[in-house]
Amino acid sequence: MSIAAKATLALSIAISGGIVFYVHYKQNMDRELLHEGVLRDIERQQRRKTENLYVLQKQIDLTKELRKTSD
Repeated sequence: MSIAAKATLALSIAISGGIVFYVHYKQNMDRELLHEGVLRDIERQQRRKTENLYVLQKQIDLTKELRKTSD
C-alpha cells in the first residue's frame, strides 16, 4: 500500500470517528436539554398550583367577609 493510500485511509477513519463522536455527543446534549425542559415544566406547574391555591384562599376569605357584612 502506498503512503498516499495509507494517509487517505487514516484520514477517512479519523473523520468517521469524529463524526460518530459528534453525533453521540449531540444526542446526549439534546437528551439533557429535553430533560431540563421537563423539569422546568414541573416547576412551573408547582408554582401555578401554589398561586392558584393562594388566590382560592383569598377568594374564600373574601366570601366569608362579604357574607358576614351582608348578614
